[in-house]
Amino acid sequence: MLVVVIAFLAIIASVKTFQIKAAIAQGSSYQPPPEAVTTVIARQEEWSTTLNAIGSVAAVNGVTVSADLPGVVSQITFDSGRSVNKGDVLVLLDTKQERAQLAAAEAQRELTRLALERQKGLVAQGINAQAAYDQAAAEFKQADARVAELRATIERKTIRAPFSGVLGIRLVNLGQYLAGGAPIVSLQSLRPVYVNFTVPQQEIGKLAVGSGVEVTSDALGAPEAGRIAAFDSVIDEATRNVRVQAAFDNRSGKLRPGMFVEAQLARGAKTMAITVPVSAISYAPFGDSVFIVEDVKGPNGKSYRGVRQQFVKLGGARGDQVAILTGVKPGEEVVTSGVFKLRPGAAVTVNNAIQPGNNPKPRPEDS
Repeated sequence: MLVVVIAFLAIIASVKTFQIKAAIAQGSSYQPPPEAVTTVIARQEEWSTTLNAIGSVAAVNGVTVSADLPGVVSQITFDSGRSVNKGDVLVLLDTKQERAQLAAAEAQRELTRLALERQKGLVAQGINAQAAYDQAAAEFKQADARVAELRATIERKTIRAPFSGVLGIRLVNLGQYLAGGAPIVSLQSLRPVYVNFTVPQQEIGKLAVGSGVEVTSDALGAPEAGRIAAFDSVIDEATRNVRVQAAFDNRSGKLRPGMFVEAQLARGAKTMAITVPVSAISYAPFGDSVFIVEDVKGPNGKSYRGVRQQFVKLGGARGDQVAILTGVKPGEEVVTSGVFKLRPGAAVTVNNAIQPGNNPKPRPEDS
């Protein structure tokens, strides 16, 4: 019985050993199916060294016109959204009480003027003392100052445009009582306008006052061109960015205060670079890379279409494209989609029926 058991175990062990060796041999010769990818032939293109920034539009002159003194609105002489010139009357407040006080003050001034002339004649004849004349002169000056004060009050209740610009939406109504400082309408000067944005501190040396700036926005249609007008005198300690202000003629009038825009600044001469779609880059903490399709020799000595991982140094981006400064040579076939599922030496099959976006100035349909 013991001999039979030992023989049975030896047969089982031999069979399992054979099966394991066969599985190992089959696994070592197994080749995974090729991954479907899209590719593009790397070529050099002219690349503008531009810096992109997010900015907002601000008026050169912009205020909310408000009431200087309290009063009741007696007349409104403007329409919402209209252009006005400097000094145009916008709102008149009721001045009946001030005009009545002005009439009384003018009468009082006339009375003091006559008294002053009378005292002047009496002093010349030696009838009155000089002190009486001085008293009459002081009273005349006080009366004249009172008239000037009332006229200034009436003028302050005539609210005018402080500069030329475009009005906003009217915030007052006829007959409404306005407290001192109550808002009436927004007034913005739109020609020219400023665009404010920030750039990293290391870019300051590449920019200068007078450098060209181009802004785009969904609301603009065509880009607007302007010039850098000023740099802020301090750098933000939290972000290490500096605020930049650019001036635009805004002839079209489409740039409005508060509008969000994308600014592009030229940083130097144009260079040549390899351009590929952004989807071709495999981003990683230890370095960015691309996969290049080429003939790869397998363990069995046969060649197949596979990929080689190549680390690259990237430049700027524009639209769907990114610039590769080093790592890729013109003419090499670079994988543009399916990068996430590849590994060095993986077999691939190229299918370029549908390509990822590779437009430097894309226009999405839903924008």
